[in-house]
Amino acid sequence: MLLRPGNAGSNTVTDHIRVLGEAIAQLPVAYRRKILVRVAGAGATHDLVTHLEQMNRLWRSVRFTVGWTITDADETAIAALPADAWTSSLQSDGTATDTAQVAELTGLNPRLGNWPAGLRLIVRRTRPAARHATNLTDLEKRTGWRYAIVVTNIRRIHGVPGSHQPQRLDVLHRCHAGVQDRVRTNKAMGLRNLPSKAWTVNQGWVLTANIAADLAAWTRLLGLHDQPDLADAEPDTLRYRLLHLPAKLATHARRRVLSIPDTWPWANAFQLCWQRLGLLPLTT
Repeated sequence: MLLRPGNAGSNTVTDHIRVLGEAIAQLPVAYRRKILVRVAGAGATHDLVTHLEQMNRLWRSVRFTVGWTITDADETAIAALPADAWTSSLQSDGTATDTAQVAELTGLNPRLGNWPAGLRLIVRRTRPAARHATNLTDLEKRTGWRYAIVVTNIRRIHGVPGSHQPQRLDVLHRCHAGVQDRVRTNKAMGLRNLPSKAWTVNQGWVLTANIAADLAAWTRLLGLHDQPDLADAEPDTLRYRLLHLPAKLATHARRRVLSIPDTWPWANAFQLCWQRLGLLPLTT
């Protein structure tokens, strides 16, 4: 996470490239050969897409899906799609849904001529909700659908059947929406408000809040993954049920003893999580 001034724009490509580079640098070297990058609509800039394409090397493949800002040219291409071009969208488990439809827009959109070669455009349409009524375009009002486009360089993912299909690419991109959940939980871990007018103090605060969010996320993933009410617990729930533990820690015969009341509903979950985390190998 990058701390930026309050007046920084959402489409600042320099910041996007910096965050992307720092994120990849956190990966172990062995996992940098095949990278998938998914970016929301704020990353729909020519320079970012070009940078992602240029990251491909003989020893590294970079595949990406990026939200695409829809213009009049895009809407003209959408209107030119035949009715049978639309197919049912997929859910994350692979089942079809009749609430949304997907189509390939690549060959109909002249805008791609000014972008890196080999890109594809995948368009998705859904019925607009009431909150979207004031932001609908003339095409969306006329057709009764709300449209979203994704640009990608994925032609096929080796070893993944059907990865070239527009429906698969659409659901692959939409799964990145979990990032919004992390933004929400990070705010609950301290990022909702910055504590100081001093830039350095706020940098330390952001770093500390991110460490706390990482620890909470890994705790759920590695220690609570099979606990129905804790695997996806929000920070407030995690605090109440596990972190604010009504227990007593005592020292006896050079050993620390943690006494948890048997009446505490999540005593077993805490003990199981503690044991699992204790069995993890030490990092080197």
